[in-house]
Amino acid sequence: MFVKALGQDIYEIKEDKVRYIINYLKGIVIGVATLVPGVSGGTMAIILGVYDDLIHAVSSFFKDWKNQIGILFQIGLGGITGILLFSRLMEEALKKYPFVMKFFFIGVICGGLPVLYRKSREVKRNSIDFIYLIIGFIIVFFMSEDTTATTTLATAQGLTSIIFLLIAGIIIAIALILPGISASFMLYTLGLYDITLNAINNRNIPFLIPLGLGLALGTLGTAKTIENLLQKHPGKTYMLILGFVAGSLMPAYPGLPQGLTILWSAAAFVIGFILIFWLGKKDIT
Repeated sequence: MFVKALGQDIYEIKEDKVRYIINYLKGIVIGVATLVPGVSGGTMAIILGVYDDLIHAVSSFFKDWKNQIGILFQIGLGGITGILLFSRLMEEALKKYPFVMKFFFIGVICGGLPVLYRKSREVKRNSIDFIYLIIGFIIVFFMSEDTTATTTLATAQGLTSIIFLLIAGIIIAIALILPGISASFMLYTLGLYDITLNAINNRNIPFLIPLGLGLALGTLGTAKTIENLLQKHPGKTYMLILGFVAGSLMPAYPGLPQGLTILWSAAAFVIGFILIFWLGKKDIT
């Protein structure tokens, strides 16, 4: 009996280690996805089968933190690893190939639209829900109208900058949790994407701490609300998400490239579209 029990314990330990490693690797994929404007970390979590677990872990963290901290640590550590490993690569690619990268982002956004529309059709929906699509579109459109002021606020020194970055972190957290809305694109529309990438790569702690605190507060504060909305009003919620994503197309457009860059940009668009459309078909909710 002792040998059998010992063997069972060893098996469970090995199984736990494998699960930790798998969750860590999934976190890396989610972290890399979060860096790409238009690619939703929430959608990637859905595709990888960990979204419901993550939302539940965050929303019930204060009630049952001992049981919930494990998956949050595993996937969170993987996400941080993915961001740190690939943020410099993303920054350099945007500097050297701005048109190609931005058309790739547009392809990613377009590839996500049919996936989200299909998702909205899977739940009970009525004609009035389409109003929320328009509302979502308008919100993102006005958010991306003028990013100069937000960039100035973020890079200024003092209390004003700290408060602004806290608020920006909370806004980004909502995008991070909601499937279909890209947290990095929310940074992009706020005019903070480039400077945040630079801050990560150069370990700009005064910039990253208030942004990170806002992100943590926003995640803990809104997860339960979003979980309830997706359960009680899925049609309206998914239409709103679809509007957010559609509205993000206009500020993403960099203009028409010249020469051979047109071909490379077109290829990048197609690759981005196919990649997200294919991943969306493997959605495992």
